[in-house]
Amino acid sequence: VAKDHEVLVKVSASSINSWDWELLQGKQFVNRLMFGLLKPNKINILDCDIAGRIEAIGNKVTKFQTGDDVYGDVLSSTWGGFDEYCCAPENTVETCLHDLQASIGYTSSRSNRLAEP
Repeated sequence: VAKDHEVLVKVSASSINSWDWELLQGKQFVNRLMFGLLKPNKINILDCDIAGRIEAIGNKVTKFQTGDDVYGDVLSSTWGGFDEYCCAPENTVETCLHDLQASIGYTSSRSNRLAEP
């Protein structure tokens, strides 16, 4: 359920980065210090690059409507991009350009802006 300034996004595309892989494997000691020495204690579901369609909005959301296609980076808030649904603060997502979707496809238009090689 979305809080006042959040949107509930049905995730249709996400990206896996070296950051996600290192957290999953427990590599990089600094990651262990930040997120749990023996096991992760601050992140339940990995990934922060999301794209999808808004299913619900919080009471104070003004920028989006239900059904808007969005993409964003929820690193500073909720994580959870590998889940089916993700609540994200309104200021962490942006509207997708529909002409871009038509030219390169639904999934590619969402994931290409987030993780670059």
